[in-house]
Amino acid sequence: MPRQMQEAKEMYVRALQGKEEAWGSKHTSTLDTVNNLAIFYKNQGRIQEAEDMFMRALGGYQNVEGDHSADIEYL
Repeated sequence: MPRQMQEAKEMYVRALQGKEEAWGSKHTSTLDTVNNLAIFYKNQGRIQEAEDMFMRALGGYQNVEGDHSADIEYL
């Protein structure tokens, strides 16, 4: 991984750790950072890591907001 990408990953991880310590793992700001890290991994082609983080974020959002999938109207 190029140096700049490694530094970017480290910054995301530090931000996530800080938010988890400050607000907990279920806070929406923390979950936003989890989602951003997932996008970073996806863009790097690290699909399994991206999926893991996306699923973590989704589970957290559903826990906080409730599961609204039944509210979605399918066309």
